[in-house]
Parts: sequence; structure tokens; C-alpha cells
Amino acid sequence: MTATHATADSRSSRAVLLTVTCLGQFMVLLDNTIVGAALPDMQHRLHIQLTGLQWIVDAYVLLVAMLLLSGGVFADRFGRKRVYLTGVAVFTAASLLCSLAPSAGWLVAGRALQGIGAAALSPASLALLAAAHPAPQERIRAIGLWAGLSGIGLAAGPVAGGVLTEAFGWPAIFLVNLPIGVVLLLIGQRHLTESRNPGAPAIDIPGTALSVPGVGILTYGLIEGGARGWTSPVILGSFTAAVILLAAFVAVEARRSAPMLPLRLFRRRLFTVSNTAMVVAGFALMGSSFFFSQFFVYVQGSSILRAGLQTLPMSLAMVIVSPYAGRLAARYGFRIVVTTGLALAGLGLLSLGTVHADTGYENVWWRLGLAGTGFALTMSPLTGAAIQAVSPQEGGLASGISSTTRQIGAVLGVAALGAVVRTRQSGGASFETGLNSAFLTAGAITLATAAFTGLWLTRSRPAEGSTAPRHSTDPDAVTTSNKTPTNSR
Repeated sequence: MTATHATADSRSSRAVLLTVTCLGQFMVLLDNTIVGAALPDMQHRLHIQLTGLQWIVDAYVLLVAMLLLSGGVFADRFGRKRVYLTGVAVFTAASLLCSLAPSAGWLVAGRALQGIGAAALSPASLALLAAAHPAPQERIRAIGLWAGLSGIGLAAGPVAGGVLTEAFGWPAIFLVNLPIGVVLLLIGQRHLTESRNPGAPAIDIPGTALSVPGVGILTYGLIEGGARGWTSPVILGSFTAAVILLAAFVAVEARRSAPMLPLRLFRRRLFTVSNTAMVVAGFALMGSSFFFSQFFVYVQGSSILRAGLQTLPMSLAMVIVSPYAGRLAARYGFRIVVTTGLALAGLGLLSLGTVHADTGYENVWWRLGLAGTGFALTMSPLTGAAIQAVSPQEGGLASGISSTTRQIGAVLGVAALGAVVRTRQSGGASFETGLNSAFLTAGAITLATAAFTGLWLTRSRPAEGSTAPRHSTDPDAVTTSNKTPTNSR
């Protein structure tokens, strides 16, 4: 009886752990897509220009991108339960701040604070789950459930955002996080077990201190360049400062014994190509998604609720197709699957660049679905390719870097494609024409990257019989494949 009760207690504890970690990741993923549906209402009620909307999105993504790797190290060194609950508390408090924001500046500050919380809770939730399932097969199943269940937040975001915004206004999309956060804190404090890795590397403070402002200032230049003028002293100065800071970051990382970004990994072509493609995938996906609700509301005259529903085909395609991407990569090799995915995504975005105000939705939804299918086929295999390029002991690091490069691409995508729209408008073009140019730009870059991966993503077939779990610490991760390669050559 004692052994039976112990087994039952262990299963119950793991079920609670899975619920808590999935719900935390669900909250983070929901917040990524739910905000897009509310952007038109934010613009109307807070009198925000396009650049302000870009900052509302990028302030969050920027902090996640630059602190994600550090968040994982913090969790290992100082306790995964402690960092997870701290991240939940910060994210919840930031959500309250966002909902009460009287101006764009306060909202951007709240979004940045949300990003800090997400960068802590997301990798910590995955680390808690992995530590509780030491057996490889159990860990694979647990991580698969974590990614699949929490990934529902991506699909739920546009609909939930449309419903809440239509009924209560944009603050409601942030208030929905409060009960979730409170429940997580109460249950997590009581039921989660603390764990840590005494051998975790030290925090790379110089690397973090240089990378965050470096990418942040680059983002500032891209977002504000369309409004202030690309040759204005402020914009030229920001680009110069960004180059200096990022060059210093590279120099510092090359000399540190335990850098947050080991540059030696980029000597391997498979690792470099996969992460380059991941930057472009994040760029095109997040940069184009930023404009979907705005297109339906401002160009086609939809309501906010209807616009949320109309953007759903992309999210649904990603949720449905993503679980099969890893299996396809295991069977046919990364190069074929990634190249096909990028080509489909690029074609979908190019076709969106030809949509106009009078285009019927029956000629729009499939374009979104095509792009979503392409991105779903791309993300997980690219992470797998990055993991294959390194030793088995560095698989977690490679996965974290892959997630970070995707987030950096997302930051730059919102900034750069927004700059395309703003520049076209400054030249006298309509908002519709600017959106067409943005979608065409994203599609062309994605198709060019498809050709790049087709030529350079070589030696990509996974090793047979590999069972190491592939996972991502990215808050936008959709799924986890059930197999991943471990050979590094």
C-alpha cells in the first residue's frame, strides 16, 4: 500500500506540475497574439500613431529576446521554482499596469515589464518540467504536452482579443491575466518543488548589459526612422551607437570563458544557417502578423471582433501542422522541410501583398493559412537543425539560442516592416498601399531565405534512433517534436 500511495502521490504531483507550467506558458503565448487583435482599439482610444503601436509590441518581444538565455541561467542557479514564481508575479503585476495605462508611454513600460516576467517564467517552467522527468521518454512526453497544451494560447489569442476588446475595450486583454497569475502563485507556492543546478554557468552580466541596449537602440532607429527621417542626426546616431554596442558585445563574448552566446558555435555552418533562417522566420511572421488586424479593420472595414476571427487561419494552421513538422524533418531531412516551409510562407505573404479593400474573405483566408502552414513547417525543424550542429551536452543551449534568434527577428520584423509602411505613407501612398509593400517585402525576403537554406542547410538528416528531446524556451513556441538529432557533424 505504501508503494502504491507513493506512486499515486508522485503522479498527482507531476500532474499539478504539468498543469502549473502549461498554464504559465499558455498565459505568455496568449499575450503574444491577443495584443494584435486590440491594436486598432488602442490606437483609437489612446490616440497612438503607428510607431507607438510598434513599441507596444516590440517592448515586450525585445525584453524576451534579450533576457531569455539569462532567464534560463537564473533558474538553474537560483532555483527554478523561485524564478518561475517571480516571473509569474512580475508578469501579473505588469499586466495590471498595462490595463491601467493612461497613455502609450505607460503601456510600453508595462509591456517591457511583461517581457521581463516572461523571460523568467518561460524557461523556468520548462526547466521545472524537465527536472521532474529524468527518464528521457517521460521527459519527451511531458515536454510535448507542455508545448502542445500551452500552444493553444496562440490560436485562442485572436478570438479572445476580439471578443474582450469588442465587449470591454483593450484593457480587458491584460486583465484576463490577473486571475491566471494569482492561481499560479497560490498553487505553485504550495505544490512546486524547488530544484537547481549547482554547476550552472555564471550570469553573463557584461554580455547582457551590451546586448540589450544594442538591439534596443537598433530597434529605436528602425521604428523612429520612418517618422523622423532616415538621415536625421538622431537616427544616424542611434544606428552608430547600435553598431558600436553590438561590436563590443561580440568582442566581449569572444573573450569570456562562459559567454551567454558562445561564438564558436557559429563556426559550424549548420548552426549558422539554421539561426540565420530563424531570424528571417521570426522577422516575417511577427512583422506581418502585426498588421493583420489593422488590415481587416482599417482597410476592409471589419469590426475588431470580426478581425480577430479573420486572422485565425494562420494561428490554426500553425497549431495543426506544427506537431508534424518534426516528424517530417526526421523522415526527409531538415533541408527539404525547412526550404518547403519558407517557400510556402513566402508565397503566402506575397499573395497577401496583392489583397485590397474589395477582396472577398474567401480569397484572403487561404493566403493566411498558406503562410501559417509554411511557418509551422519551418520553426521546429530549424531548432532541430541548430541542435544537430552541436554536441548532445549543448542541446539546451542551442535550443535557447534558436529561440532567441527568432525573437530578435520578431523585434526587427515589427520595426522594419512598420518602417516600410511609414516610409510609403510619407511619400504620399495610402495605408493600404503601405501594407501591400510590407507584405511583399516580407514575402520576398522569406523566399530568398528559402533559396538560401536550400543551398546551404546541408547534412541535415537526423541520426536514426535519436531520442533526445527537442524543446524551445521561446514564449512563442508552438510544439515539441518527439525526436531530435544529436549528431553534431
